[in-house]
Amino acid sequence: MIMELALLFLPLASFIISGFFGKYIGDRISEIITSLLVSVSAILALIIFYEVITEGYTNNVVIASWINSGSLNVNWSIKVDAVSAVMLVVVTLISSLVHIYSIGYMSHDSHKPRFMAYLSLFTFAMLTLVTSDNFLQLFFGWEGVGLCSYFLIGFWFKKDSANAAAIKAFVVNRVGDFGFALGIFLIFYLFGTVNYNEVFQQIPQNLNNKLTILGLQLNSIDLICMLLFIGAMGKSAQILLHTWLPDAMEGPTPVSALIHAATMVTAGVFLVVRCSPIFEYSQFTLNIITFVGMITAFFAATVALVQNDIKKIIAYSTCSQLGYMFFAAGVGAYNVAMFHLFTHAFFKALLFLGSGSIIHSFKDEQDINQMGGVWKKLPYTWVLMIIGTLALTGFPFLSGFYSKDAIIEYAYLRGNTAGYYAVTVGIFTALLTSIYSWRLIFKTFHGDYNNNKLKIDTMHESPLVMLIPLIVLAIGAVFAGYFFKELFIGHSSSNNFWTDSIKFLSPLSLDHPPLWIIYFTPVIVVSSIPFSYYLFLKNKNITNWLKNENKPLYNFLINKWYFDELYDYIFVKPSKKIGIFFWKNIDVKFIDKFGPDGISNLIKIFSNKAVKFQSGYIYQYAFIMLLGFSALLTYLILI
Repeated sequence: MIMELALLFLPLASFIISGFFGKYIGDRISEIITSLLVSVSAILALIIFYEVITEGYTNNVVIASWINSGSLNVNWSIKVDAVSAVMLVVVTLISSLVHIYSIGYMSHDSHKPRFMAYLSLFTFAMLTLVTSDNFLQLFFGWEGVGLCSYFLIGFWFKKDSANAAAIKAFVVNRVGDFGFALGIFLIFYLFGTVNYNEVFQQIPQNLNNKLTILGLQLNSIDLICMLLFIGAMGKSAQILLHTWLPDAMEGPTPVSALIHAATMVTAGVFLVVRCSPIFEYSQFTLNIITFVGMITAFFAATVALVQNDIKKIIAYSTCSQLGYMFFAAGVGAYNVAMFHLFTHAFFKALLFLGSGSIIHSFKDEQDINQMGGVWKKLPYTWVLMIIGTLALTGFPFLSGFYSKDAIIEYAYLRGNTAGYYAVTVGIFTALLTSIYSWRLIFKTFHGDYNNNKLKIDTMHESPLVMLIPLIVLAIGAVFAGYFFKELFIGHSSSNNFWTDSIKFLSPLSLDHPPLWIIYFTPVIVVSSIPFSYYLFLKNKNITNWLKNENKPLYNFLINKWYFDELYDYIFVKPSKKIGIFFWKNIDVKFIDKFGPDGISNLIKIFSNKAVKFQSGYIYQYAFIMLLGFSALLTYLILI
């Protein structure tokens, strides 16, 4: 119990210390305290994870009774089981490494204690989310990480682009969160509780419940699952609610690694897996999840092919990999989705922090066209970025190879139409992933040096405090898949490791997939390396020809399928017009005119008239007094 409490509240303590007392204790002490306390949380998370693996440890620590009103009884709890243990390791380990990395990356920033405090508060909110045993605490953590995301994306608030990105992230997430909140309301309306176990136990008895909405009869379980998934779409940047993620790269690079690669954006996947006892009874929603996931994976990969901002390329890669996780969950392979979430945290955080090392060396330059030819100047960053790229693309025997290929294999073994579509899209997306990933490596580190602002002699490797977290993440990117594959997705793991934390209505297939499924993806991943080398280094005329001769396609991709323009046309401009109409015609011409402005004008008119009585002549004052005395006498006589 003490271990769980310490794990949860140490990041909160580091936020309080750095946020409220940072200006008194200084930058360096703030950085050390926050990094140390979050690192202790990471060690405790690893201990708990080990106990879950070896002893099947589970616990539900009730911290306090939160709400007791009628049938609504909600506790503030720390739920420990296999799913939450995995998330605890991911959140605390990545967060601690990002805290340490930030000491070097943010060394020139004048607001370091505030930054470290925001990171710690985010970690606390994320831990609250993953350890909840009820939907209300989950929603509290859900909104907490959204708030911290707003703070961190807009950390450099003097930049207009950072403010706009923070607002965009906040607003788009509110759309998803509205659906999520409706799902929680509906759960309480139908089941009279928001506690996981109590809700999950009632699901089989309510499979045929119908709700009539706007004259339509809808299955209540399908509706709950769709509303919960809408919330997951917003937080995990799935297509239609994805537009905030690339813009969020306006925040400092450690923010991108922590929030937009390894933790917050995986909250949607965690929600679907945690609620597998509900989703397993809604095949309709699972098919929708599969479809949305595979379209997101494909969409983001196509856009990443032509982006030039190093962080946006990796951001779209994150979006694409989240699509893989969702279509894994959609075909019922929740444990495989969690496996890819786990491995993805290592190699994607490695890529983001590695890109931060590059940006740091290039004095905040993010355009890969302004880089090149620096692999000898940044040898450690170069090697570490290659490791991350190999893991991301699914190169044989690195972590991404085990988890991504497992998703494709289980989608095939599902044996339904949605699964076969997911396999096709997944394999093609793997090819695109490899091409844009190697494009980033070749254009950043190889070829000619293209930066006119900095001399190549000024290039230098990042400090050790930034490289050590990269090395730790690289170890995870190499070995996490090999060592944890059997635990997460082995044939016996469903009964041993996951136990009751994941619900499988029908067991996953134990059949062996055909050999072509096993070998096809690794073959195209490996063969894409020389192809990308030729495309982006040896014969650049091909890419220039594609850009010039296929202008409509290039513009379609570089403008991100025109989603931003479409939303601007459908939502933003009409909203502005409606707002301006109400402001100028209702607010100014009606409310202000007859309200505060009207009253003030009326008082001003009376005041101007009353001023005329102040003439200074005694005879006028006497006359007025006489009139008043006469009026008073008349009144007294009449009554």
